[in-house]
Amino acid sequence: MAQNDPVAINKSPEVSRLDIQKAFTSLTPREKLYAHHSARAAWSCAPIILNQTSPESISIFQFILEIYKSCEGNWPELASGVGIEIEELRRFLDYAAVFLGNIGNYFGQGDQKFVPDVSESALQKLSQCSAVAGSLYEKIERPLRASLPLTLGFPSDVAQSSYYPGDLRISREEISEVSNILTKLGIDPENTRLRKSIVGQNSYFDVLQSSVEEDSHPQVVYENSDLLIRLVRGGHKSELSLVCRYLEHAKESAANPLQESFIAEYQHSFTTGHMESYKNSQRKWVKDIMPSVEVFFGFIEPYRDPFGVRAEFEGLVGIVNQQETGNLTALVKKSSVFIRRLPWAENHIENDGKGPFEKELFESPDFTSLHTLAYCSSIIFPGKNLPNYNDIRQDDGFKNVMTTNTMTATNSKSEAMASCLDPSEVATFLKHREPAFYLWVVFHELLGHGTGKLLVENQSSGFNFDPKNAPINPLTGYPIDSWYKHGQTWTGLFGDIATTVDECRAECVGAYFLSDMELLAMFGYTDDTEITGRDLEYSMYMQLGVAGLRALENYNLEDHKWGQAHSRAHFAMFKCLLAAGGDFLTVTHDKISEKLTVSIDQTKISTHGKPAIASLMLKLHIWRCTADVKRCREYYVHLTEPTGVYLEWRQIMLAKQTAKQVFVQPNTFISGGEVFLKVYEPTVEGMIQSWAERMRMIREETEE
Repeated sequence: MAQNDPVAINKSPEVSRLDIQKAFTSLTPREKLYAHHSARAAWSCAPIILNQTSPESISIFQFILEIYKSCEGNWPELASGVGIEIEELRRFLDYAAVFLGNIGNYFGQGDQKFVPDVSESALQKLSQCSAVAGSLYEKIERPLRASLPLTLGFPSDVAQSSYYPGDLRISREEISEVSNILTKLGIDPENTRLRKSIVGQNSYFDVLQSSVEEDSHPQVVYENSDLLIRLVRGGHKSELSLVCRYLEHAKESAANPLQESFIAEYQHSFTTGHMESYKNSQRKWVKDIMPSVEVFFGFIEPYRDPFGVRAEFEGLVGIVNQQETGNLTALVKKSSVFIRRLPWAENHIENDGKGPFEKELFESPDFTSLHTLAYCSSIIFPGKNLPNYNDIRQDDGFKNVMTTNTMTATNSKSEAMASCLDPSEVATFLKHREPAFYLWVVFHELLGHGTGKLLVENQSSGFNFDPKNAPINPLTGYPIDSWYKHGQTWTGLFGDIATTVDECRAECVGAYFLSDMELLAMFGYTDDTEITGRDLEYSMYMQLGVAGLRALENYNLEDHKWGQAHSRAHFAMFKCLLAAGGDFLTVTHDKISEKLTVSIDQTKISTHGKPAIASLMLKLHIWRCTADVKRCREYYVHLTEPTGVYLEWRQIMLAKQTAKQVFVQPNTFISGGEVFLKVYEPTVEGMIQSWAERMRMIREETEE
């Protein structure tokens, strides 16, 4: 594959079905109604994600659904009717399933463009199935197959970002300047896009805020001799209006006043664009402990914004598995015991043994195991720690959720990772990989994202630490010399590296605790069980080695950009383990077969592996807590820049990429006042059918 080529979808993706039937059956009729209307709200946000991905994504989406509509899923009849080979149609269906699984024509994991491995002639014939399809194809014909923009990122010759739309390219410096001004004005960036225009000698920047409400004229929020910034409300107006409509129905079936209240705050935020209302929803949401049906919506994750502050919309509806949740609750109750074992808490007696870089009170969060009913997002995450507001997390608490049925849907990821191992290791790795990965995610969410105290100076309440007796920085041995000033936030200050640094810190914490045998014993893994705690520890480091290699697939060489925050984090950990010395982690390159093989010396985990992970996470934690963006950026950017042999390994990994995994999800519908569940076959045809039917139901309900 050439360096500047997009990925051609030339093989069928692996379609996995999310198991939900048993969990859905356990709900009461009222809970099913709440889940149904919430799921509709979640799926209604799909066009927002499409428009946030690329200008052409929404039309490609409509094109795929129109082709399905023209034949109602009778694909052989369609192929015969338009005169194309069934194999050409099959390749188009493969593309369509990958597109729907990523909600756009760029991979959720990696942000690289992908195109159909279908001839121009076949696509033209497919477009003739209806007048609507023909009209849509005229819009997408060029961008559907074009090599560029190759990736999502700062607008350039090879990258684009729908967070910065318009014909005029906006520079990083301009984004930073406007963002700093918006911060001072108290305008939060999560639900905005930024568009540049030039009038005469002056630069104009329109802050496109997502809301149902519109203003008759843009609001000028900042103006000087050569710069004007306007707030333009009404972005994603029709989609947010539909989300609010379904949330209103969900509110009628809510289990308690608290759920009604945070849903009302959702609606107010989506209607007005006010992010403070959204933050109020999160303050209330974290207090809705262990509901039968868990929901969250909003502009949540800033992974795809190259500047790292504007967020993709997503909606999730999950059903709580009480038995699995019980094990997680037991961990929550003992969290403080294990927090005291983290490197920045060692040898401290103050703050109940947790030290100055941890919150005084660890609010026991709600930690639930969910089986997802609807997960509308470009990435289906195995776990979430929310909300993404550190002031709320420190003052009001947070929630952890594990989307368990997404983790158990397939073993393909295990098998793909095993391709980088010695054949003698594969069987054992496949046996141990899933439980090790599950606990890695558990510890990552609760003890990774759930820990840490940002040291802050507020204008009204002063310092949240004693500045006259400032904490000693364990990295320097001297009192800290930086902290968050009034108005500064973690994402605002650290910008494009904020999300990946925090993911790396959390991934390190998760891996670190895979060596804590007392903690593993809580989940049933001891020296006497079939799979022992030491087995999981070894599997963890094997996974880190392979994940570091596979991360290189998501590095774009043209603009030196990582397409996914977790991938960059995995590469950082990988390099630190390689640098640990003693041949603890080695990568062997077989020049004949072009195979890379990862090896871990299990006898050196305690002397080389764990100390390397501890050192990395201590640095990132302290820099994050103390707002030391300069040292953090210098270290992390250098650490995660692949050069030399890493670029050779990248080429090998790119050449051997495996089939993409996508999830086919169910739909719910109401008949005779009762909510029913419909599941689909785990095939590309089932994937397309599920999306076509859910969007048709939403359209019909909207027209009622």
